[in-house]
Amino acid sequence: MINFITDLDLDTQMMLALGLPFLLTLLIGPLVIFLLRALKAGQPIREARQGVLAPEHQSKAGTPTMGGLMLIGLVLLASLLFLDLSSERVQCVLFVTIITAILGFLDDYAKIRRHSSAGVSGWFKIGLQAIAATGCAVYLYLSDPNIDQVTIPFYDTISIGWLFIPLAILTIIATSNAVNLTDGLDGLASGCMIPTCLFFLYVILWQPAAEEMAFATEEMAPFITAIISACIGFLWFNCHPAKVFMGDTGSLALGGALGTLAVCSGTEFMLIFAGGVFVAEASSVVIQVLWFKYTRWRYGEGRRFFRMAPLHHHFEKIGWSETQVCMRFWIINLIFLALSIYIYELSYS
Repeated sequence: MINFITDLDLDTQMMLALGLPFLLTLLIGPLVIFLLRALKAGQPIREARQGVLAPEHQSKAGTPTMGGLMLIGLVLLASLLFLDLSSERVQCVLFVTIITAILGFLDDYAKIRRHSSAGVSGWFKIGLQAIAATGCAVYLYLSDPNIDQVTIPFYDTISIGWLFIPLAILTIIATSNAVNLTDGLDGLASGCMIPTCLFFLYVILWQPAAEEMAFATEEMAPFITAIISACIGFLWFNCHPAKVFMGDTGSLALGGALGTLAVCSGTEFMLIFAGGVFVAEASSVVIQVLWFKYTRWRYGEGRRFFRMAPLHHHFEKIGWSETQVCMRFWIINLIFLALSIYIYELSYS
């Protein structure tokens, strides 16, 4: 076992990983916000083609972004202290998290420098995510004989062989972008991360097939608790009205970490339920784009399926307040947590 603290049992490491990022966030959060303001790292606000998103969104212009540097930085600090760095799965989770955090930082920096909501190109994003995901998938496939076992909801666990590689790549890229798309309202993404992470904590520590199939590694538990802790701490400053945004630095990295956790625990398909809000947000964008293109071909003019995408903006357009959207989406993701645990248990009954 390789980490900085080796003489503590797993429960103690988890408790420390749960407390440390939260407390440090409360301590250094005001300083980080002050420094981001001093550096003029303000968030540009995207405008829709048919007017602004909402009048209250314009007041957010200039709110410090890149708060994900603090969030992800504290998660990585806890990881260095409490994770078994000799584990291949831990190595891959940290690798993808770091690469997607760097990608998010580049995107945030480009937006700030250009004073525009347009950051790096979409192809650059997908390309770097694909490199990280492919490296992770191939490394795990070659180093871990059990990694190709995947849980099929309502059915059982099966081995998929080399198909694990494209499935892992797709899962990591899709999840990273889904969390990024969800990060559009104060506290929405970080609040929805918590129930989804609790599902993975359940899978890793209490899953029914753990002894038989060696699906997950318990040493990843401190990483998950660190994410939960950091997200709770970040919500202290990110709840409406937000004093700081996580930016793509945080959202792309959290999504990358979430996708890699699913890959490492054989729950790629279960992520559809455990991350239900993230799936709905990403799906709304896909539906909006496809429907617009179809209607433009069919009727000569593009039409929108939703009033605005991602999905949280649609509900804003129909009259929900920002706080209502966040709270209701959090509740929905808690329901998805209970549903995913039930489905997971059912798959082994």
